[in-house]
Amino acid sequence: MSTSFARLRRARAVLAAGGVIAYPTEAVYGLGCNPDDAEAVRRLLALKRRDVRKGLILIAAQWAALRPYVVPLDAARMATIAATWPGPYTWLLPAHPRTPRWLTGEHETLAVRVTAHPVAAALCDAWGGALVSTSANQAGRPPARTALQVRRRLAAPPDLLLPGACGGAARPTVIRDGRTGRAVRL
Repeated sequence: MSTSFARLRRARAVLAAGGVIAYPTEAVYGLGCNPDDAEAVRRLLALKRRDVRKGLILIAAQWAALRPYVVPLDAARMATIAATWPGPYTWLLPAHPRTPRWLTGEHETLAVRVTAHPVAAALCDAWGGALVSTSANQAGRPPARTALQVRRRLAAPPDLLLPGACGGAARPTVIRDGRTGRAVRL
């Protein structure tokens, strides 16, 4: 399940220009953009018809790319979290004070994941950092699991769609509170 160098180079250019892209993840197609670009995040939220107050997830190919957005927990908690990555586990960690509200919404935490999906990880590597990652569907509707469903389930098409198969997960990734381990979404 590889994505060509040319497609990844194109995706990087689209992201750098403030674009929104769709790509396969562990369970569903995701919508992503540069997390530091407020206008790109606004466009992504409009495509999804999602309220900014809900907050978003960031994915990366390595923990180091997520580190600027969060405050790590104690070594024992971080070891527990690190043992699940890369993989289909999203963790809520305290947001760094400089993390924009367009990412955290009304929360003091930020949802982060080191992805194991080869296309999503390659995309993050090509971008050179973390990406916003939210399901490619309008809020409250079933998530897209194919490129065709992405085209049908959004208010408008993303700027770029990276083709590929989603991973084998039957449901979107588990979200746990990093401070307690408590499941927030199963």
